[in-house]
Amino acid sequence: MEGLTAMKPNSAYLTSYGHKIMLIFLKAFLFILPLKIVAQPGSPLFYYDIASVKLADTITYNMELAFLSPDSSLLKYYPDLNFTRLNADKEKVSDGNVSKQCVIRFKVFNSADTTKAVYFFPGFYFNSIELYKEEAGGLKILPRIVPDNPDSIGYRYFRLPGKDSATIIAGLKLEKTYNNIISPRLVYELYLPAYVSEVHNATNDIDMVTYLICGLFLMMTLFSLANYLSGSDNEFLYYALYGIMLGSMLFIKSFYNNHANTRNYFIESYLDFIMQTVGIIFYLLFMQRFIDTRAKHPFLHQLFKSGIFVLIGSIALFTGFHFFSDNFSVKNGIETFTKVGLMLLLIPAVIMYGIKNRQDKILRFIVWGNLCMLVFAFISQALILFGKFPKTVPALLSNSLFYYEIGLLLEFIFFMIALSYKNRIQLIHQIREREQLKTENQMKEYEKELAVFKAQQEERDRISADMHDELGSGMTAIRLMSEIAKNKMKGDVPKEIEKISESANDVLNKMNAIIWTMNSGNDTVDNLVSYIRAYSQEYFENTSIECKINTPEQIRHQEMSGDKRRNIFLCVKETLNNALKHSRAGEIIIDIEFNTALKIRIADNGVGIDMNKLRQFGNGVQNMKRRMSTIGGDIKIVNERGTVTTFELPLD
Repeated sequence: MEGLTAMKPNSAYLTSYGHKIMLIFLKAFLFILPLKIVAQPGSPLFYYDIASVKLADTITYNMELAFLSPDSSLLKYYPDLNFTRLNADKEKVSDGNVSKQCVIRFKVFNSADTTKAVYFFPGFYFNSIELYKEEAGGLKILPRIVPDNPDSIGYRYFRLPGKDSATIIAGLKLEKTYNNIISPRLVYELYLPAYVSEVHNATNDIDMVTYLICGLFLMMTLFSLANYLSGSDNEFLYYALYGIMLGSMLFIKSFYNNHANTRNYFIESYLDFIMQTVGIIFYLLFMQRFIDTRAKHPFLHQLFKSGIFVLIGSIALFTGFHFFSDNFSVKNGIETFTKVGLMLLLIPAVIMYGIKNRQDKILRFIVWGNLCMLVFAFISQALILFGKFPKTVPALLSNSLFYYEIGLLLEFIFFMIALSYKNRIQLIHQIREREQLKTENQMKEYEKELAVFKAQQEERDRISADMHDELGSGMTAIRLMSEIAKNKMKGDVPKEIEKISESANDVLNKMNAIIWTMNSGNDTVDNLVSYIRAYSQEYFENTSIECKINTPEQIRHQEMSGDKRRNIFLCVKETLNNALKHSRAGEIIIDIEFNTALKIRIADNGVGIDMNKLRQFGNGVQNMKRRMSTIGGDIKIVNERGTVTTFELPLD
C-alpha cells in the first residue's frame, strides 16, 4: 500500500528486514480492524474506511487539493501537481482558481470482506466530475457512473473490493461563479436520495423569507399591471417588469438552491445577475417617471440615464466573458463593479441629492428606501466578498441573500408610502382639475346662454321698435281716420265705422302691451308693477267698475326676465277681462306685495265664480295655470264675497 508511506518509520531506527516486518504488520492491522480513521487538520493523510459509511461522512480533513490549468491533461501532469491539505470543513475556491481544473486526492480502503460502494460528492458548483484511481505509473480512469437522480451532475459512484485500498483522484471543472465551495462527502449508496433531500432543505429558513418577498413582488406586479392596463402612465409597466425580474430571480434562485443540476448552475453562474441587472434597469426607468426627473430633477435624470447605460454595458461584457472566455476574474470583477458601483456611486448620489431637496416629499421617501437598500446591500456584498459570520450566529443571519432581501423589503415599504402619498396628491390635483374644468365649462355655458339671451334681447328690442314704428303708426292712422270719418258724418255714423274705431283702439292697446313686454328695458319688477297699475286704471276707466290698486311705497330694483314679466301680465290681463265680462262687480281691488316673492291679489265684489262651471270661461283659467307653472309660479282662485285670484312668483 503505497499510500502508507506517510507513516513509514525512520530508517535510522529500523533495519531493512525490520522495516518489511513493520509494513506487513501495519497492513494486516488496517484490514483486520473495521475502523473509520478520521484525520485531524495538519495530520498525515490516512485511508478512509468506506465500509463504515452509513449515511454521509465528510472527508474534508482527510484530502489534498491541487489546481491545474484548464487546458492541461490531468493524466499527463498529475505526478507534478503540488497538493495541499484542507484545514477546514469547507473551503471557498478563490477567483483565480475558478477557471482552472480542481484536483482532489483522498485515500480509501474497504475493511469488509465484500465489495462496498459509495457516492462521492465534492460540493458546489462542479459541472464536471471525473474519478481516477492511482496506479503504478499513472492514473486509471474509473467508470463514469451517476445516480438515477435529478441531481446526478453532482455525484459520482465508485466501488472497492473487500480488503482492498486505493488512492482516488477527482478531476473537477467549476462553474464560473464566486460561490464554488469544496466540501467533499462520501455518501452511502442507499442513503443518497435522503441526503439529496437533506441538502435541498438545508436553506428552508432563507427560502421562506425569499418566498415572502416574492409574494410582495407578485402583489405589487399585479397592482402595477392593473394600473397600466387601466390607462395609467408607463411608469407602472416599468415597475411591473422590475417586480417580475427581481421576483422571478429570487424565486428560481431559492427554488433551485442547493440542487446539483445544470439549471441551478446556470442560474448561479449567469442568469441571476442578468435578471437582477435587467430588473434594476426597469427600476431606474420607473424612477425617472415616478418622480418626473426630466422636469423636476434634471441631475437625477442624467444620473439614472447614465446608470442605465452602464448596466447595459455590464450585461454585454458579463455575457461575453461568460460564454466566450475562461477568465473568471474579469467576469467576476464586472459583476462586483456593477453591484458595488451602484452601492457606492448611484445610491449615495441619490441620497445626497434627496437631502438637498427636502421639499419634495416623494423624493424624501425614495431616499429613505435607497438608504436602507444601501446599508443592507453593503452587508450582503461584504459577506460575499469577505466570508460569513462565526458559526455561533444562526444560519439565517449569516446568509448574504437574507440581508439583500431585507433591503428590498424596506425599500418596498418606503416605495409604497411614496406611492400612497403621490396618489393622494394626484387625487387632489385631479379633483382640482375637474373642478376647474367644470367651472370653465359652466362659464362657457353661461357665456353661451348670455350670448343667446343678448341676441334674444336685441331681437326683442328690434321687433318692439319695428312694431312701434311701423304697426303702431299704422294703427294710430286707422284710428285717427275713423274718428275723422265719424266727425264728418256727424250723427249718421255707420256701425262699421264705429267697429273699425273700436277694433283699431283695441288692437293698438294690445300692441302697446306686446311692445311693452318685448322691450328688454322693462325687465324689472318695478316696471311690471307700474305697468299693471297703469293698465288696470286705463282698462276700467270707462266702465262701471271702480278699480283700486295698492302697491308698496318703495319697490327695490330687481331684474325679472321678459318671459316671467310677460306671463304674469297676461295672467293679470286675463283676470281683469274675466271680471269685466262675468263678475257683475262694482269694485275691484288689486293688492301687490313684494318681498322674497311677488304676490298679486285681485279681488272683486261680484257674484263670484262657480268652480264647477269653469267651461263658460273657456281656456282662460287653464292658460293662466299653464303660464304660472311655466315660470315657476302659482295661481289660486277662491270665492270670498266675490272672486279672489292670487298670483305668486318666487323671486331669485
